[in-house]
Amino acid sequence: QVQLVESGGGVVQAGGSLRLSCAASGRTFSNYAMGWFRQAPGKEREFVAAASWSGSISSYADSVKGRFTISRGNAKNTVYLQMNVLKPEDTAVYYCAAGRIATSRPDDYDYWGQGTQVTVSS
Repeated sequence: QVQLVESGGGVVQAGGSLRLSCAASGRTFSNYAMGWFRQAPGKEREFVAAASWSGSISSYADSVKGRFTISRGNAKNTVYLQMNVLKPEDTAVYYCAAGRIATSRPDDYDYWGQGTQVTVSS
């Protein structure tokens, strides 16, 4: 059974940092691109960041560029999202996803985690 499990969410004050982790199991994800998306209440799921299977290519939404960093673990079955200088508008449920190519489109991803809540207080 394929599983993606996120962790690291929580409550943080504006300007603070959090590091999200996503561990993949059930198959080898070393050849999969990994992405992070988020969904705030009443809003559609939006792209945050993505990394290629090697981790050498990454892309970011404009709203997080320069503040968030996506990276992959050595075994490539883990992906991280380092979030710095957090803002209240970053509050959302954050999801990791695995797919064949690193894109900003949710439909391009085959596997999804259950999400982890990030709340940034002002």
